[in-house]
Order: sequence, then structure tokens, then C-alpha cells
Amino acid sequence: MQQTRYQRIADVLSRRQTDLTVCLEDVHKHHNLSAIVRSADAVGCHHVHAVWPENQKWLTNNTSGGSKNWLETHLHKNIDDAATAMRARNPDIQILATHLSTDAVDFREIDYTKPTAIIVGQEKTGISEQALKHADQNIIIPMQGMVQSLNVSVAAALILFEAQRQRELAGLYSRNMLSDEIKHPIYFEGCHPIIARQCKLKKLPYPPLDEHGEIVADEQFWQALKHA
Repeated sequence: MQQTRYQRIADVLSRRQTDLTVCLEDVHKHHNLSAIVRSADAVGCHHVHAVWPENQKWLTNNTSGGSKNWLETHLHKNIDDAATAMRARNPDIQILATHLSTDAVDFREIDYTKPTAIIVGQEKTGISEQALKHADQNIIIPMQGMVQSLNVSVAAALILFEAQRQRELAGLYSRNMLSDEIKHPIYFEGCHPIIARQCKLKKLPYPPLDEHGEIVADEQFWQALKHA
């Protein structure tokens, strides 16, 4: 394993934003799911929330480009549960809804340095009335053409990258917001995916890693991995 792989993961995790998230309400087309998750990963979100039917499969690595491996995904039965979970994680969070209304403001007027959750809605019908009840502010992306809305994944990307721009200027990416307990399994699975799969199959805890990302384990672990 090359040290650069471990360092790359370390650099990414050190910039994760646990107080910036996106919530997908019944977004069901996999190319949109994939694009939104990839955008969330690209701007440093650590959490993604989704209202998702239990009998449908969530993203695979093929559809998400592997981005889902670097994020914590929280699936909810309804938007009420999603909003409750987001506010429980951070009571100060502002929930924004992408919705054209008389009180909606330009998405660039929002202060994204605050703890923020962005709700994006279903491709055809948009955000539900129930979701709007949880929103602190409706936001819009101004249009100069004939269309009045963008593809949901494009809209999410524009908003998330505006959040990234503001947070970079404010120096918020210099915070280290993830604990070692959260980072360790991400390091291990990112650097040693084959051994990680074996550990899961055999219900073995991940052993420690040294400062270069190499496994630090005694002979007992290796024997258990081999023979358990």
C-alpha cells in the first residue's frame, strides 16, 4: 500500500464538514442520486440524508462512483423523521428548501457558514408540502431563460458549491470535525478493502493502523483472519 493513499484519505477526512448536509426527498432516479452524492462528497459533506422506500435499493458503487463509501448515509421513512434527525444532530441547523415561492430568496444570499441542511425534492413533483413545513427558508436559483427549474442534481450542485465557496473564505475547512473513532474504519476500508471485507465476514474488529496506514496487529489477529 502506498503512503499517498493513506495521506489522501487523511487530508479528505480532515476537511469533512459535519454541519453541512443535503436531504433528498424521494429523489428516485439513480443518475440523480449518484450526482448529488458525488457533489456532497466533493464539497466535504460527511452526512447525507434521504427519504427512501425500504423496498428499493440505495446506491451501489457503480452508480455513485464510490462516493457513498466516504459518506454516512441516513435513510428515513418520511421527511418528518429526516428533519427530526437533522435537528437532533445539530439543533442550530438551518433547513433550506429549494422551492419557488413568494418568500424564497436567491440561494446566494444565504449564509452557509452556519450549520445547514439543504432539502431537494422529487424530480417531477418537487418538495412536498410536509417538507416545506420543516424549512426555515425557501431558496431559488434565478433563471434568465424560458425554463423555471433545473435538474435536481444540477440545482443541488450549484447550492453545495456556493456553500463550499463561503466556507473556504471563512476558513471552515481547517477544522478537524471527525473523531478518531469515526475516521478509523474509513481509513481501514479505504486502505485495506480486501482485509476489511474479511474482517466483516469473520466479525473481527479492525486492528489499529500506524502513521503510514499500515496494519498494526499481532499474530493472533492474522491467524484468526486466516482460519476463523
